[in-house]
Amino acid sequence: MHMNDETLALVRTLLSSIKEKSPFYAAKYADFDPAEVASQADFERLPFTTKEDLRAAYPLGLAAVPASEIVRIHSSSGTTGVPVIIPYTAKDVDDWSLMFARCYEMSGITRDDRIHITPGYGLWTAGIGFQLGAERMGAMTIPMGPGNTDKQLQMMMDLGSTVLGATSSYALLLAETIAERGIRDKIKLRKGVIGSERWGEKMRRRIASELGVDLHDIYGLTEIYGPGIGINCEASEAMHIWDDFLYCEIINPETGEVLPNGESGELVITTLVKEGAPLVRYRTHDLTRFVVGACPCGASYPRIERLIGRSDDMVKVKGVNIFPAHIEEALAATTHASSEYQVMIDHLNGKDILTVFFETAAVGDERLRAEKELHGIVRAKLSLSVVAKAVDLGDLPRSEKKTKRIFDNRY
Repeated sequence: MHMNDETLALVRTLLSSIKEKSPFYAAKYADFDPAEVASQADFERLPFTTKEDLRAAYPLGLAAVPASEIVRIHSSSGTTGVPVIIPYTAKDVDDWSLMFARCYEMSGITRDDRIHITPGYGLWTAGIGFQLGAERMGAMTIPMGPGNTDKQLQMMMDLGSTVLGATSSYALLLAETIAERGIRDKIKLRKGVIGSERWGEKMRRRIASELGVDLHDIYGLTEIYGPGIGINCEASEAMHIWDDFLYCEIINPETGEVLPNGESGELVITTLVKEGAPLVRYRTHDLTRFVVGACPCGASYPRIERLIGRSDDMVKVKGVNIFPAHIEEALAATTHASSEYQVMIDHLNGKDILTVFFETAAVGDERLRAEKELHGIVRAKLSLSVVAKAVDLGDLPRSEKKTKRIFDNRY
């Protein structure tokens, strides 16, 4: 991504005082003066910031403002290790609400919609982010939070919810329950805004058709405000990123080299105007690429492709690098296979065994053919032999948050 003069000026303003404002950056930049950055090339020589850095700064070492200016604390949703604490100023919260409202508007949602919010509230950024944007736009907000599917559906029908905010896992659970109960004609949803985890094309089609909605991928991470820093418009599947708030790079995840536009790699983000916890060259681990060329919608914001996966989601089996996207693509090409799957990797008798469990409505010979077909597709795509095991629809777990799909039991 080219750093224009306006962005360079914002970067230079950010870096001019960051050592004085933040104990974290005072230590990180102890040996040089970041204020000397005068070009994009200079900027690309700055060290990356990592999640491990942020954990080491626990609890408030990352803060670049006095505690009296911090109005909000959020924390990443991970369940292991020292948490990452992100402080927000009033301006940060206001900027975030503006970006999220822009996401709704970009996806064709208006103040006349009724936005049904199912992601969690609290330290997690999801629920409150969806709410901030909806209120900023002036839409009716229904802050349900996760769980209690019976009540979700009752409120959805009684209040006439038109927009669903959810993880893909929970959107699927709601879609399946609506289909089972035959209440589709009582549901008024027209849009789904889905975030927090990557999801395959087969799952996307299933949710869209069963809920009767247009789906939009919303992007974000707690370290960078939260959800709402980008979304796909109505004209394109790629996600627009708000480059007046963020500067993005795509790097080779192994070498750290900045890649040319259009090449796939790891997304790195710098916050341009964030006050509470500014981040410089933060490695997201999300794998994507810049989409080159003008968007049919006419918006000039840069676009990234739907996430391919995460660099830390990769597992290596028999020398082959495997991402969830590989399994999802194989399932999409398999007759009678549904979208839900689990991968189990075990080490037995000196060999790695990869088992793919997938849901299907097929029975008898059709089920056996689906297993054989998936086995053949994975072998052709990855040169890897898998054990394909079909299970009934609904047998694999659904989640209100993120669904874990790959289990590596070798270690």
